[in-house]
Amino acid sequence: MSDDDNLEYRFQNLHEFVKVARQNLNRNHWDYLIGGSETETTLARNRLALDAIGFRPRVLRDVSRVDCTKDVFGRRLRIPVLCAPVGSLEVFEPGGGATVAAATTRFGNGMILSSVSQPGLEKTAAAAGDGFHVFQLYVRGDADWVDDHVRRAIDHGYNAFCLTVDTDSYSRRERDIAKRHERGGRARAATAGDTRIFQQRFNWRDIERIKRLSTVPVVVKGIATAEDARIAVDHGVDCVYVSNHGGRQLDQGVGSVDVLPEVVEAVGGRAKVWVDGSISRGTDVVKALILGADAVVVGRLYVYGLAAAGGPGVVRLFEILEDEIRICLALLGVNHYDELDKSYIRAARPVVPAHVHSPFPHLDLPMEKY
Repeated sequence: MSDDDNLEYRFQNLHEFVKVARQNLNRNHWDYLIGGSETETTLARNRLALDAIGFRPRVLRDVSRVDCTKDVFGRRLRIPVLCAPVGSLEVFEPGGGATVAAATTRFGNGMILSSVSQPGLEKTAAAAGDGFHVFQLYVRGDADWVDDHVRRAIDHGYNAFCLTVDTDSYSRRERDIAKRHERGGRARAATAGDTRIFQQRFNWRDIERIKRLSTVPVVVKGIATAEDARIAVDHGVDCVYVSNHGGRQLDQGVGSVDVLPEVVEAVGGRAKVWVDGSISRGTDVVKALILGADAVVVGRLYVYGLAAAGGPGVVRLFEILEDEIRICLALLGVNHYDELDKSYIRAARPVVPAHVHSPFPHLDLPMEKY
């Protein structure tokens, strides 16, 4: 086997996936992957929130049995890191969601399939096999249309059903607009004949109906305040998913990890809490878990692996991330996440300007390619 074929040799740092992904993708697909809305302030604040947390490590502890695994909805995952529901995965690798599902099953974590990624609900479930997989829905039809997706997801073995609730309007993705690039015929405003009207009418009564129908946990993605977190658990939601859509929707928002503590307090243990938003390193995963997340979700990060080297690239990326998590736990002086609490972190001054690739200081890309 040549060095080029040996992924363990080719990819030994996470930033190496980013560089190869950039080489493999055209500018439109690259900008879709890394970009946000308008000024991309929310995107930067996602990163800034993580960078503003420092560790307080303990020493002279026995850390000879570090365990990176964790239960997520009754399934023991190799690391508590899921793949986010990224739309149009097939533009990064032809197998799309099926490739990611097979890769996460092989590695031992899990994925959330977007309803706007190919090859769709059924084929992705088949590729996942007995791996942990969640189906995420954008509401583009009436109640019967939504309920049909709930039933199909349950029938095909999905472990949970996720609804995204922060997309009532298309955002302004200025990277695309500046190039006059229309992605999938995106409309600027909904009308009575536009399926987005169903998302705009979707409300907490619909969540109540779906909860009555579903026999698997219901996840609501896009919660960004304690107020909505309380409403969610009052409506029986099983998992509150803290997210601002990776900075792709409302601009001038607050970083997800800054929001996380108030959501965890509001939930009060009545539901699980997941979080995404610029989580790019093993240390980021540990910070989010210390702040109360039950699991974290990565988006851009795993797509770099997918675009760089397909399914094997995703597996290799998570191997490196797992190693970073293991090292972080050991150097904090613990063997498992359960031993951590907020005494292990403190506020800290960020040392680099926050942007989409600031977690990777050794990434050798010209700034214009960010």
